[in-house]
Amino acid sequence: MTKVIEGPLRKPAQMLADQSYDGHSSIHDDAEAEKLGIRAGPIEGPTHFSQFSPHLVDLFGKEWFERGCFSTHFQNMVVEGEEVRVFIEPKTNTYAYCRAEKADGTPVLEASATLGPDHGETLLAARMAKLRPAGDLVILADMETGMTGPDNELVKMDPDQHMGDLYPFSLTEKLEKITEPMDWYSDASASPWGRTIVPTEMVSVLGNYTGGMVKWPVKRPSIGLFADLEIKMVNGPLFVGETYRLKREVVALSQSRRVENYWVLTSFYDEGGSELKAQMLLNHGVMKASYPDYPKELLA
Repeated sequence: MTKVIEGPLRKPAQMLADQSYDGHSSIHDDAEAEKLGIRAGPIEGPTHFSQFSPHLVDLFGKEWFERGCFSTHFQNMVVEGEEVRVFIEPKTNTYAYCRAEKADGTPVLEASATLGPDHGETLLAARMAKLRPAGDLVILADMETGMTGPDNELVKMDPDQHMGDLYPFSLTEKLEKITEPMDWYSDASASPWGRTIVPTEMVSVLGNYTGGMVKWPVKRPSIGLFADLEIKMVNGPLFVGETYRLKREVVALSQSRRVENYWVLTSFYDEGGSELKAQMLLNHGVMKASYPDYPKELLA
């Protein structure tokens, strides 16, 4: 299984220009991005997942949406107007190495695509195993591994439901601009499950609909971005209009020269909270330069 699958060039759409959290604009706003030395507000990383989905269904069957895991490290930002192509290198019957790059060859992301229940070591599991102790943190000084979120977070995604300040659009609006449309997202009669499903790129939207990313004790004002993201289906797919109960835990803290990171594992259960449906591992990178008091507090 050595043939590399190559997708067509696509121009993903920027849909987070109006995103806000904690009362201020996000990195996806052009002005905020420019303050941080980024030429324009980047497209949200998970947007690129949709370019992989039809190829992974061809590779693994409908089981991809039932027990597939897409484990991603984001490498470079993409702004609206830039073209992106995906590559998939099948290695075994249950594992493929994936990457995306811009038209000029600039890498966008790398990922492992695995089919469970035994996923082996995913790309993010390997990255987490190499994390060094976080050391002294400033923006995340009040964060601790093992912290958990509330046990009463209920979320769902109806087709025309506005997904809040963090995601100022609906599923219907997303599907009008999605790079690779699939009937399963909008036509229940075409779906193998008789119901429409949440696209992989929208799982993080569902998981953060209740503002989960802004409820941790992160010092503000500060601006974050997705550095790594793993979407794992355990007993999927996730269905449009279905209610899920979320359980969150901070599983790691880390930092680099420019960013402080907190890794959160969000588990999607059925509404009653007894059956695990999916999991999302998200590495939030908070940019040190976005926190005005960073130099002063670091010296202190």
